[in-house]
Amino acid sequence: MRLVFMVTGEISEATFADALTKEHMVVGLVTQPDRPVGRKQVMTAPGVKEIALEAGIPLIQPESVRETAALDQIRQWNPEVIVVMAYGQILPQALLDIPSKAIINLHASLLPKYRGASCIQAALKNGDAETGWSVIHVVKRLDAGNLILQKVVSILEGETGGELHDRLAQAGPAACQAALQMLESGPVEGDAQDESLQTYVPKLGRKDGCLNWSRPARELECLVRAFHPWPGTSAELGSKKMKVFPPAGIGEGQGQPGELLGVGEETIEIACGSGSLILREVQLEGSRRMNGGELARGHLELLRAGLK
Repeated sequence: MRLVFMVTGEISEATFADALTKEHMVVGLVTQPDRPVGRKQVMTAPGVKEIALEAGIPLIQPESVRETAALDQIRQWNPEVIVVMAYGQILPQALLDIPSKAIINLHASLLPKYRGASCIQAALKNGDAETGWSVIHVVKRLDAGNLILQKVVSILEGETGGELHDRLAQAGPAACQAALQMLESGPVEGDAQDESLQTYVPKLGRKDGCLNWSRPARELECLVRAFHPWPGTSAELGSKKMKVFPPAGIGEGQGQPGELLGVGEETIEIACGSGSLILREVQLEGSRRMNGGELARGHLELLRAGLK
C-alpha cells in the first residue's frame, strides 16, 4: 500500500523508521517545521525529518496542514492510507477525504481512556497497571474514531513518564503494522468507543507539577514518577522553588502536610495528607541537584518551617 506518515514527536520515530523497512511504500512525510529548542534556542528538526532525508523520502513541513499547498502535495502523493502519530494539529475534513482506504491514528492509551495530549503521564499519575496503543480511524472529534485494534503494555513498578514513553515507542511499530495488515485485506469498520467511559487529559504545563502536600503520599509518589522528565514536580521551600525527582518513597509518618518528619543520610521525610513522602533527589532553585540529606544539612531551618 502507498502510505503517507503525519508524525512529529520522538515517540513516532521507531514506527516511521520501521515502516521504511516493510513491504508497504512510504511515499511522503508530513511533519512539523523545525523549532528553536533549549536555552540557546537552537533550530532543531524533528527526528523523523532526519530519518526521511536519509532514506530519500519526500517531505513537507507546513505550519498548518490546512494550507492549500500542503493538501495539494498530499493529494499528489496519492496515499491509500495516512498514518497519524503525535502530529499535534487538528486535521480538516479535506485531509480526511484524501486517502483511498483510511486515515488512522496511533494513540498512546487504551481508548476511550485518556483522550488528549498527556495520556502517558495520566496512566502513571492514576496508578494504572497497564496502558498501550490504540489504533483508530481519524474523525473530526479528538481521539474518538472507531477502534481498529489495541496493544496492551504493562506498566512496570517504579516506572517514570520518560521510561514508559520510550517503551511505548518501541511497541508502536508492531501496532502500526498489525493495523496496516488488516487494512490491506479490506475495509475495517472497527468498534465504536464507549462514550460513557471517555476521559480527557490536556497538555501539561509546569504549574501542573506543583505538589499539594495535603494529598495522600501514594498519589504524590505517582505524580513524581509520571511527570518526570516533563513537566517535573516541585514544591516551595521558603522563597525558592524546589524540584523533586524520582524515585520517592512512601512512608508511614504522620504530621501536618509539608512538615519535615525526619532526616536521613540521603533522604528527608515529608508529611502528606496521609502517610509521608521520602525524598531522595531534589534541586533548590539556583543550586545544583543533590540528595535530601545534603539539602537538610544546608537548609534545615527552612525545612523545619515546612514545605508548601
